[in-house]
Amino acid sequence: MLCFWYMARFKSSILYCFSFKHSSSGGSGQMVNPIKRGRTKAAYQLSYGIVSWYQNCEAEDLGCLITKEGKKQSEEATEKWIKYYSSNHQILLVGEGDFSFSLCLAHSFASASNIVASSLDSYDDVTKKYKEAKSNLENLEKLGACLLHELDATKMELHPDLRMRRFDRVIFNFPHAGFHGKEDNPSLIEKHKALVHGFFTNAKALLRANGEIHVNHKTEVPYSNWNLEKLASQSSLLLIKCADFKKDDYPGYNNKRGASLRCDEPFPLGKCCTFKFIDNPRAIQQRNPPRQESQVLQRPTPVGLNYFPQTSHILKMNAGLPLATSSRNEHYQIFGGNSDSVLKIQGTTPDGIILVVE
Repeated sequence: MLCFWYMARFKSSILYCFSFKHSSSGGSGQMVNPIKRGRTKAAYQLSYGIVSWYQNCEAEDLGCLITKEGKKQSEEATEKWIKYYSSNHQILLVGEGDFSFSLCLAHSFASASNIVASSLDSYDDVTKKYKEAKSNLENLEKLGACLLHELDATKMELHPDLRMRRFDRVIFNFPHAGFHGKEDNPSLIEKHKALVHGFFTNAKALLRANGEIHVNHKTEVPYSNWNLEKLASQSSLLLIKCADFKKDDYPGYNNKRGASLRCDEPFPLGKCCTFKFIDNPRAIQQRNPPRQESQVLQRPTPVGLNYFPQTSHILKMNAGLPLATSSRNEHYQIFGGNSDSVLKIQGTTPDGIILVVE
């Protein structure tokens, strides 16, 4: 009996073998012709054709299959995570201070080839403000990161290095519009909200299909008055989770004030969270529901009355005109001579409007 096993499509190896069993007549160790044993000729040709395909397969084709499958397995085996971020994610970081958060991710992945790290400040300003910035940037560059400076988070969608790219994660750590008074000042809160709203609008345009926008933010008053969820909804984004943020989860990260003489000093975090948002296409549909056209039934205007509005059969005439009866036999010829322009007067309104029908 001929038995055939093969494993070829999209696998890393191909194995086939034949096994032989003793025939009922006592034969042993010989391949039995399937035609003699009652097998159809078509079945024999099919088996022979599959074996021939394997034997004639070019080594390049088989190597391609093995390489792709092996690469996929290798990526899955070497994928590295730190909290919500994977080495397989394309990650964009916005508003970096001394770039210590970016470097923390890069060290966790043992690579920064999947990271784009950016700052609002120029390179010179960054290295002047933060004493560790220069070494952090050098290490990121060695690990393969893409570094951008003078990137405005409210206009980044149009940046030449970003407009053709899409990301799995877009991160903004503790957005802040600057120190222009006390944090509970309503005008300053509006500046903070304008910054975050502009960021949401641009970050959404840079997301992949299943991408997420993460904002690390304080949750106590007055920072809670920013109302991130509402700001995100204005850009058709949906809050899916609000998780506690712990600085210790990101070894080497140092939050910085970023302004004034104490720009290189950390600011107190207090209670804060990672706000996670996704694109919400239903928000546009809810905001702009499909318009339902109402059907307006209009009576056709008779010939000879086309000087009246076609949506109305009401003639407004002087209140001094005599009131006509509604007798079926009484008709009035209007604008002379045309028998098709006869109207039947039904009555009048208190304002002297005569109601007529054809």
